[in-house]
Amino acid sequence: MTTAITLRSVGKHYGRAGADRPQTLKETTLRGFKTGRKERFWAVQDVSLDVTAGRTVGIIGPNGAGKSTLLRLIAGVERPDSGTVEVQGRIGALLELGASFHLELTGVENIMLSSVVAGLTRREARVRLPDIVEFAQLEDFIDSPLRTYSTGMVMRLAFSIASHVEPDVLIVDEALSVGDLSFQQRCIERMYAFRAAGVTIMFVSHDPARIRELCDEVVWLRGGRVAAAGPPMEVTARYVQSQAEAARRLTPRDVPDAYTPAGVKLEAHRNRFGSLEAQIGAVRILNAWNEPCSTMESGSPVRLEMDVAIPDNAAPAIASATIRRADELICLDTYSEVRAQPQGGRVTLHIERLDLAAGEYVFDVGLYSGDWTRTYDYHFGAYPFSVIGRAAGAGMMAPPLSWSVGAGVSTR
Repeated sequence: MTTAITLRSVGKHYGRAGADRPQTLKETTLRGFKTGRKERFWAVQDVSLDVTAGRTVGIIGPNGAGKSTLLRLIAGVERPDSGTVEVQGRIGALLELGASFHLELTGVENIMLSSVVAGLTRREARVRLPDIVEFAQLEDFIDSPLRTYSTGMVMRLAFSIASHVEPDVLIVDEALSVGDLSFQQRCIERMYAFRAAGVTIMFVSHDPARIRELCDEVVWLRGGRVAAAGPPMEVTARYVQSQAEAARRLTPRDVPDAYTPAGVKLEAHRNRFGSLEAQIGAVRILNAWNEPCSTMESGSPVRLEMDVAIPDNAAPAIASATIRRADELICLDTYSEVRAQPQGGRVTLHIERLDLAAGEYVFDVGLYSGDWTRTYDYHFGAYPFSVIGRAAGAGMMAPPLSWSVGAGVSTR
């Protein structure tokens, strides 16, 4: 099988600003270069990877782990200070927001320039121009200078260009999350189309669920080094466990116990974790008649309400909800970004049809920092409920269905 990306002992270091840094030529001369070396830190160190052509590889890790630096090295935006990077084919890269754009140029001019830099001829760039503009949904602004664009508009343009240069290797940073939800979904659909076409994809995200959804393999970076690499379920499970341990360390010891509306005790370090910089208050499971419920019919609508307090310094936050079956199988894992809610805020998850088989389930809920690296408040196993109606059978789903039997066509 062809290898699209090869990294061998790759490292990249930067200078770290410090109070003891030489300020004058005399200081530099007297102190020599030794101090300068001490001030350097390795953003990426001793990373070796082989990525097979056509595979989608996710990269996860906390802030400062070296994810974006690694993508810049693969994209050729920066050169490694040690080791080697080899990439086969044309690269389409979506890195830092607008990193390759010129703010005084119009959208059209930036499209032409970025497309040519990516390897297209001017003729090819002109042919793709209408499709790029249409995908980015910027028809009314494309002749305006980029400095007049919002952050989301710049991101839409950047992804549209990267995905229309017909790349052999597509590199997508976490910056994708800047777009609105509908555009994010269009981007994900485009990435699935690239996968089907055999494009190699390197994808950075803080979101384990998104990584599991999109990727064939996962690389976990920690402190600039590879902490683990392998199958998505295995590596993300280890990463989540590491994050859970970090959440336990963040959890204060003197948090008073609380009780859910159903009477379940919430106790720090047992079923409640997080720094509590932002907090979840009352959580209610409501049926179609807006009544609190702990038992519901399979296929019925359900609403989960969370009262939240999110101060400005903790916003934007991520509100999450997970449904687990009694045997720990995850049935649903969803989330939404939430802006500051200093007091009296409420987040609501609307489930139009809960097509689960009969059985016992539980909601886990959480609040996280916008980059997923910090747990604010996580309630584990505190909101149980039962589903009645359709028999469990062999699976967890119980959608409306029917069988029909008719005459078949025999072929010889």
